[in-house]
Amino acid sequence: MGVHSGCTGSAAPGARASLERFTGILIEHHAGHLPLWLAPVQVVVATVTGAADGWAVEVAQTLKAAGLRVEADLRNEKIGYKVREHALTKTPVQIALGGHEAEERTVTIRRHGAPDTRTLSLEDAVQMLLTEPKSARCNITGASFSSEGAT
Repeated sequence: MGVHSGCTGSAAPGARASLERFTGILIEHHAGHLPLWLAPVQVVVATVTGAADGWAVEVAQTLKAAGLRVEADLRNEKIGYKVREHALTKTPVQIALGGHEAEERTVTIRRHGAPDTRTLSLEDAVQMLLTEPKSARCNITGASFSSEGAT
């Protein structure tokens, strides 16, 4: 029984191929725009001005502590450039922070594909983002999947 198939302890080739096919179907179904619960980066926190960098770091840390996958974009670039760049990567949620948001301790949220923005307190934004994945669903070839399990 000391015969090994050469497997290194990872998933069997057939299972890996099934997972790759499923991932391909999922990406194709959503045209690369994955639901919030599935996106590798769920939220990008981008600053309008360097004066908001401290607030941006605090917002990113709060979102990470809540269990979200977050990146902070503190580069010295125009906000329009940052918004376009993150829209191309199809990040589900962008949070733009300027001096006004830092002063008011609020966040301005933009959803991927939505033209409008919404300004909320950080606590309300965290609550909104945490409750959203529980209602996210996708239907692929008749099978429904959600973050709560199959239905």
